[in-house]
Amino acid sequence: MVQSRFQKLLAYLLPHWRSASLGVGALLIVNLVGVYIPLLIRDGIDKLKVTFSFSQILWYVGLILILASIMWVIRMVSRMLLFGVGRQVEFDLKQKIFNHLLTLEPSYFATNTIGDLINRATSDVDNIRRLLGFAVLSLANTLFAYGLTLPVMLAINVRLTLLALSVYPVMLVLVQTFSHKLRTQQQTVQENLSDISELIQEDMSGIALIKIYAQEENERRAFRGLNRQLLNANLKLAKTRNTLFPILQGLAYTSTLILLGFGSASIVNGSISVGDFIALLLYVERLAFPTALLGFTITAYQRGEVSVDRVESILTVEPKIRDALDALPLPLEQVQGALMAKHFSYTFPGAPQPALQAVNFTIAPGETVAIVGPIGAGKSTLVNALPHLLDIDREQLFLDGQDITRIRLQDLRSAIAYVPQDSFLFSTSIHNNIAYGNPAADRAEVEQAAKQAQIHPEILNFPHQYETIVGERGITLSGGQRQRTALARALLADAPILILDDALSSVDNQTATQILNNLSEGTRRKTVIFISHQLSAAASADRLLVMDQGRIVQSGTHAELMAQTGLYQTLWDKQKLEEILQ
Repeated sequence: MVQSRFQKLLAYLLPHWRSASLGVGALLIVNLVGVYIPLLIRDGIDKLKVTFSFSQILWYVGLILILASIMWVIRMVSRMLLFGVGRQVEFDLKQKIFNHLLTLEPSYFATNTIGDLINRATSDVDNIRRLLGFAVLSLANTLFAYGLTLPVMLAINVRLTLLALSVYPVMLVLVQTFSHKLRTQQQTVQENLSDISELIQEDMSGIALIKIYAQEENERRAFRGLNRQLLNANLKLAKTRNTLFPILQGLAYTSTLILLGFGSASIVNGSISVGDFIALLLYVERLAFPTALLGFTITAYQRGEVSVDRVESILTVEPKIRDALDALPLPLEQVQGALMAKHFSYTFPGAPQPALQAVNFTIAPGETVAIVGPIGAGKSTLVNALPHLLDIDREQLFLDGQDITRIRLQDLRSAIAYVPQDSFLFSTSIHNNIAYGNPAADRAEVEQAAKQAQIHPEILNFPHQYETIVGERGITLSGGQRQRTALARALLADAPILILDDALSSVDNQTATQILNNLSEGTRRKTVIFISHQLSAAASADRLLVMDQGRIVQSGTHAELMAQTGLYQTLWDKQKLEEILQ
């Protein structure tokens, strides 16, 4: 797993290896200059001890100032390069996650909460960015500092160098001891953060329902509980970090005290010069900072490791519905709109009973077909399968004689305009919502679609007419207005096949009937399939399919079905009785 994470991090860096290499190379130059400066100070001290000269002091001061300035400039360049790589990786990952989510089927989002997915695409990606920016810089700097400094220190005095660094093995043991605990606690923090994001997202979307049922206090308690869990998890993590990092920092500076204690005696007995002793002090001080910074590097690494796992858990999900290897193109202008099912059956994953069982039908191009039946009969499952939103078997559903599982998804879905039960609208203008399926449409085309959907007169009464912002998920519109706006969007797409999944449930019978009549007009009639519980509207269809328990139990015109004793007649009589009682 560790190797896998490391390989993933390298894969993230690979597209930006030039910038990363330049940043690391700049750090190498910084450390080379940093190693040379103490040697320059040593030489100056030893020379000045023999022959003191003020001009020599100025020369050394000037040279050190120039070298220090060069170090500062190159260090800034390295930081910009490496932090820039982190930002580039952040951009790449967010784009990759978003693009990948768009390939996944709707069922994935039914089992994975939106709040958690948002948190992974933002907070977790940010952690990876820190890891590949700050942590890489810190790690490279630490490696260069030790790799270049230690040989020089040993060349000056082996005994004092080993004494000064004797505490460092203790630091490594501490790091190893705390690393698993830090990773586990960091994962808990990230999961609690996802829970909070999920609750906020759900509550903001369902704020009207919360107020209708006066559940504000319950939601406050729920949020307080999750917020408390996050606080406790953060406090545990902070306690571990605040225990480990000061110890590491203290041990790093203990090496300086050891060198001062033993080095002063070495100067007295003449085994080391003053210049060499000062150089050793500077080198130990030089190692103290990256060693003390090791704690922050560990934090960034632990966060990054956890976040890599959480991000990869999204990216490694394979879409269940994708273009087949032998996928066939289907040009839109060639689509006739004929649909056929042959013994079509479908069972949801984990469900004990099939949702659809041996469904057979044939729908001619331009035919308007209503699908009716009691709740749970399988109507929505059937129409969801037509645009291949469900992972269905081959050779069961056909469009113009071609198996829909072998048609290229882009072409199949371009041929079908689908208005689902939940008429989702974006938080933008009504114009943009209607034009979503055809962004190039002009205002006249948008208005024509709105007229067909019987929403145009109401739009003209809105404050800014077609430029009125509808709010999140269309919250400022009524249920019927949302449905008709979504219908106008589907009509503007001008696909040969139109599917309405109970998309007129919030519209009165008269308006629903008028909309359906509008769909039957024109020289090029669409193939229309609509689910409806309004049997008066459904009765105007060319043909009706009556479903019950996943099967088509009746088929025919309204008159034909009313002449038969069966489910349709029962549903019709029941609805008429309800209308009378109302």
